[in-house]
Parts: sequence; structure tokens; C-alpha cells
Amino acid sequence: MTVTFLGTGTSSGVPIIGCTCPVCRSLDHRDHRLRTAVHIAVNGRSLVVDTGPDFRQQMLRARVTQLDALLFTHEHKDHTAGLDDIRAFNFRQQQEIPVYGEPRVLEQLQKEFAYIFAEHKYPGVPRVSLHPILADDAPFEAAGIAVQPLRARHHRLPVLGFRIGGFCYLTDANHLPDETRALMHGADVVVLNALRREPHISHFTLAEAVAVLEELQPRRAYLTHISHQLGRHLTVDAELPGWIRLAYDGLQVEV
Repeated sequence: MTVTFLGTGTSSGVPIIGCTCPVCRSLDHRDHRLRTAVHIAVNGRSLVVDTGPDFRQQMLRARVTQLDALLFTHEHKDHTAGLDDIRAFNFRQQQEIPVYGEPRVLEQLQKEFAYIFAEHKYPGVPRVSLHPILADDAPFEAAGIAVQPLRARHHRLPVLGFRIGGFCYLTDANHLPDETRALMHGADVVVLNALRREPHISHFTLAEAVAVLEELQPRRAYLTHISHQLGRHLTVDAELPGWIRLAYDGLQVEV
């Protein structure tokens, strides 16, 4: 399995428009973060988790030429806004793209992208098939790949992460129930969000994320959904235990 970090930034990305802080002015490419998303290549299949507003740019940069399924963690715009750009894969593959998400998330997509689901469609609109994820604890198949949903909470909003084989991916969370921790425990690789150092209403801080990872005891871990408030990549990465690293855009990990 090859995992590519398509984006590792928070909802505004890094650099932030108009900001002149040291992180936003950094020339280190690892401090330039598009909105959070990940590509998973496994058993000849190609899956993407979340299509944020940078989706087109991410697909081009990662040279992704095949898309077999989309998984959505939740309905916030920084995770859904790029859905229209899957059209290129429809044209290339001549088939619908399966989309997996909780019923609430799929309903929101149908509202925000109503033209995709209209009875009389405009020629060339994206073609998708919707597949609701109905149970937190029940594995499902996406494009023939077994996926275990991972329940978490983003302040008061229920969100999902996903486990595929030994890889766990969970972003936009600040609470993991015991059942989810059990499903993630001892994985080969865990990806978790770490927004900044200061407390936040809906995201793990750096210290909180590290504490969770120390409990989960994966072989390796990566932090994502990072804001400019966390600090320069070079500085923060050096503070972490050797088995935990800051992810950055374009990073590829073999699992």
C-alpha cells in the first residue's frame, strides 16, 4: 500500500492569504500546505479520502490517473468543495465514481452539488454513485478494498476516519471513543490531526495528538491538518519522538 499526502493543511491552507508570519513566509516546501486529503493505492485500486478545494491541483501534482472510490470523513467545505473536478476521471474511465460517506454527508453533497443529482442533467456533469456508511463498527468494501470506519468527534460533529489494512487515517477530531482506540491500537501507521499548540474547540493540539498516539502505539505515526500557528516544519518535527513525524504535502509512505 502506498499512501500519498495530497494536502496537510487546515481549512485556510498554509500560507494564509495576507499573512506575513514566519511560517507563511517560509521557503521550505514542507511549510506550504494545501487542504487535507490523502490518496491510497492498494491492490491496484486508487482511493481518495476527501475532495477539498485543492483537489484538482492535488491530482495533477500527485499524477493520479485513476480513481476507483471516494471516501468522505465529513461534510465541511474544506473536505468536499472540489467534488466537481472528478469529471476528468469520469471522462477517462467512462464510468461513475463510487462515493462513500455517512447519510448526513451524502445529503449535504446533494444539496451543495444539486446539478450533479438533477433529474435532467447538464451534459458533462460529474457522475457518481452514492454509498451510505450506515454503521460505525461495520467494515465495508470500497472498490473491492475492505475499509473499517473509525468513529470520532469534531467538537459536537460526528466524523469518520478509516482503517485499511495496517493504515489508520483520522483527521478533524478532538475526541476518540474507546471503541475507536481499540480498532486503531497497534496499527502499522496512524495519521492524526494536530492543528496547533494552543487548545482548540474541535481539533487535537500537538500535545494531545502525541498523547493519543503514545496510547495507540502504532509502529509509525504522522500528523496532519496543520495550521500556521503550529510553527515551522523543521522546528516542530525536531521536537517529536522519532516514530512520529509531521506529514507534508507530497510525502509518500509505504505501509
